[in-house]
This record gives sequence, structure tokens and C-alpha cells, in this order.
Amino acid sequence: MKALLQRVARASVTVNGRIVGQVERGFVVLLGVTHTDTTTEADWLADKIVGIRLFEDDEGKLNLSLSDVGGTVLVVSQFTLYGDARKGRRPSFVAAARPEHAEPLVEYFVERLRQHGLQVETGVFGAKMLVEIHNDGPVTLMLERERPH
Repeated sequence: MKALLQRVARASVTVNGRIVGQVERGFVVLLGVTHTDTTTEADWLADKIVGIRLFEDDEGKLNLSLSDVGGTVLVVSQFTLYGDARKGRRPSFVAAARPEHAEPLVEYFVERLRQHGLQVETGVFGAKMLVEIHNDGPVTLMLERERPH
């Protein structure tokens, strides 16, 4: 499981001309799931996002977390995070989990964030979405749990 985490001033996701999720100050999490991911990876990633300090304190240092600033989260499932473009010109997406595996894990991840007391909005799994992101900073990180070899 990997997440492209972006600190935002605001963000929204629109499906069929209707806004289905929007947040103010907080994070957008573009979330990818691979075949071997389980709730263990989702737990780790949710805990990491809840605790990560990417907001400035009074001295301008990145010392504050989402809960410190009353931030919100917009989670958007994005299988293309597991795209492999090393060969040719058309990426392969074979590392992305099938929807029947990925969707329950995305829902579990969202619920884990909510259990931490965060306001969480989402896109629509599998839909064609327009995502508007006002990246603040810009601050963007790729988060992925390292697996033992």
C-alpha cells in the first residue's frame, strides 16, 4: 500500500459534475493498493498519516500534525500509483490490486483515519474523478511501508 500525501490549503473531488468530497486545510491522500496488502499495511499507513508532522509551528518548523491544526483528509483511491513505466511507452498496472481486493482495504483505511478522530472525505472508488488540489508549500511525500525481505 502506498500513499502520495499532499498538504493542501483546500481540495475537492468531483464525479459526474457533482462534488462528492471536499476539504480545507489538511491532506489529500492518493492511495494505491497492491495484491499483497492487508489491514496491517492500512493500519501502519493510517497511523503514519495521523502522526506525521507536516504543518508549521510558530517558528516555521514542520512540527505540527493534522490533529494539532484541526486538519481534514481527502482520500482518493488511485491504482495508477502502482503503474510501471520502466519498459515501453504504455505503463503496466499488473502490480495494482484488483477492485475486489483494493476497495475493502481503501474503506478500511478511511475508517482507521476516522477512528483517530479525523474528518475524512473520499472520492468514489473506480469512478472517473476530477480532483482539484491546492497543494500548500508545496509539500508532497510518498509513503510506503517497507516489507521485510
